[in-house]
Amino acid sequence: MKSVMDHEPTEMRLSEAVARRVSCRRYRGEPVPEAELRHILEAARLAPSACNQQPWRFAVVRDDHLRQRIVEEGFLPGIQMNWALEAPVHVVVGMERTFLTHRLAASVSGVDYPWVDIGIAGEHLVLAATARGLGTCWIGWIKPRVLARIVEWPGSVKPVVVITVGFPADPPSDVLPVARRKPLSELVKWL
Repeated sequence: MKSVMDHEPTEMRLSEAVARRVSCRRYRGEPVPEAELRHILEAARLAPSACNQQPWRFAVVRDDHLRQRIVEEGFLPGIQMNWALEAPVHVVVGMERTFLTHRLAASVSGVDYPWVDIGIAGEHLVLAATARGLGTCWIGWIKPRVLARIVEWPGSVKPVVVITVGFPADPPSDVLPVARRKPLSELVKWL
């Protein structure tokens, strides 16, 4: 059985996608083909997770009315994010926690594993999107309960982030965003 990941139209190398990924806040209006969405969701699905619990859930919102509700009702106040309406797709990423791995293990270790897992899956998604020429932006300034109602998730799934997806309005820059990142010398301790 072939995976969606087996179909590889023009795709950049991982190292280039990592270097080029930026938060996109201007999108062209054209829809994202379902095959491309399936590809990036498959990349997220393949992410590792604590005890292989795979706590992530995805709601792919393409409906104009629902995307408008996400922006107008599902984001916290104080930061204008009307630009998100330009993105033809909003991927709401949710977390379904299990008692053993996500509550008991976290109380013993002090590590909140589902948040780590969601971060890994989300980053897989945005890197796969970047590699395919799509723009993305993580939005964590959300109202989880409101978003859960909008995407009709049960109480066991808590929305944790919205990732906008679409074709960037601006052409990719030849200047990589490396200048906006702290140097390794400030981040790494060698022992």
